[in-house]
Amino acid sequence: MTPPGLLISAPASGTGKTTLMLGLLSAFRAQGVTVQPFKSGPDYIDPAFHAAASGRASVNLDSWAMDRDRIAGLARVAEGADLVLAEGSMGLFDGVARAGECGTGASADIAAMMGWPVVLVLDVSGQAQSAAAVAKGFALMRSDVKLAGVVLNRVASPRHEALVRDGMAKVGTAVLGALPRQPSIELPERHLGLVQAEEQPELARILADAGAFVARHVDLAALRTAAAGGVALTDPLRIRPPAMRIALARDAAFSFVYPHLIAGWRAAGATILPFSPLSDEAPDTSAHACWLPGGYPELHAGRLAAATQFRAGLQAFAATKPVHGECGGYMAMGAGLVDAAGARHQMAGLLGLETTFHKRKMHLGYRLAQLKAQTLGLAAGTLLRGHEFHYATILTQPDAALAEVRDANGEAVVETGSLRVQSGGGQSSGTFFHLIAEAT
Repeated sequence: MTPPGLLISAPASGTGKTTLMLGLLSAFRAQGVTVQPFKSGPDYIDPAFHAAASGRASVNLDSWAMDRDRIAGLARVAEGADLVLAEGSMGLFDGVARAGECGTGASADIAAMMGWPVVLVLDVSGQAQSAAAVAKGFALMRSDVKLAGVVLNRVASPRHEALVRDGMAKVGTAVLGALPRQPSIELPERHLGLVQAEEQPELARILADAGAFVARHVDLAALRTAAAGGVALTDPLRIRPPAMRIALARDAAFSFVYPHLIAGWRAAGATILPFSPLSDEAPDTSAHACWLPGGYPELHAGRLAAATQFRAGLQAFAATKPVHGECGGYMAMGAGLVDAAGARHQMAGLLGLETTFHKRKMHLGYRLAQLKAQTLGLAAGTLLRGHEFHYATILTQPDAALAEVRDANGEAVVETGSLRVQSGGGQSSGTFFHLIAEAT
């Protein structure tokens, strides 16, 4: 069995889940407790911070995009840990209206499936005993989800804390901790969430401070006692790699690729050959395929445009071999990118795509894609589950559509991806959605 665990959740985003999660990981690590982190739902940013705080790779679990067998297989990474901590996304019960593989994508689905009690983070600023009504409602919402207790966040004073605790006692909800306002350990944000872990020059200090702060104000022993659940150890489901030797762009501009995909590719025998476009590196010519992950190319558009060796090497590679890009990687494969200031930058030109950030528009949600042609070893007609989250707008998308793409409600979306066969027979493809798993 996997170790007992807890799911850290909240009524809504912006409540303090990530700060508590990182503080708990750091605090337990300082005590010598080995903690395996997970993230519920599609997210690249939080797991990178989880890994920095815990020393173990954080894995995404997603009830909309993954079936139960895949989730159970991925949970095996917790083998050898003393405790599991999973961070939820949005509010505990927030998901899409139509279920996917085994749920709606709500964090509550994962808590129920894994048997992990929920630690509810409550922002109690502006309320006192009324917070107990929120806790009570969350405890009663689903009979298959157990509430371990609450951690109060942004507590104004000892008197404020006492009033909130009084309300919780009356509804029988355990208070596992109370965090006073502490802006010094809060992390800066960007349009996709938190700024990336590698962009934090003082990350070690922030994590240490968060750990010490949480250790002072949260009952760590009570949390470990409340942990429960887990699943039987099973082997992860096979993931088909795009090739057996994969050139993978990896730097500050291209960092969004799920650990479970990389692990799955390697488990299938594939070799990963990282390279840095920002360092003007070209993909390894011995690779059989090239993968450009998502990230923030718009923040580095000038450097990418000036990276002539990268662009020439990628073009030469693409002439005879497949190149695929996701979101930021897709935009970098296009003809040009207009940044937030309105300046256009030349991109690789493997596709005709032109995108702009000059006028931002959010594109967010799960995606179900059916491939229109064989791509990177996947047959035409293959169904893929993923998600889209970006602020770019398409100016022109002249190439053939890669897939028929629908949102979680079954509605068609215009971001179909692109496909182009190069003069030497190489295939260039890209999508705005990030792949999570093949659909069953």
